[in-house]
Amino acid sequence: MKKLISLTFLLLFTATTFAQETEPQMADTMRSDGKIYVVVLVLSVVFACLATYLVVIDRKLKKLEDTFTKK
Repeated sequence: MKKLISLTFLLLFTATTFAQETEPQMADTMRSDGKIYVVVLVLSVVFACLATYLVVIDRKLKKLEDTFTKK
């Protein structure tokens, strides 16, 4: 059983090392075209919206908790 687990781990480990040998061509292409800044901007906007939404939900939850603890 230990040999089977070791063999499975070894095969999975070698598969991931082969997958990492290629260079990221898409990132280089997007950087040379200047589109990487658009991607970074979109990700930043999505992250900012998520963070704002979480803060608003947290404030509403605190108000709701305060109303129920006072009663």
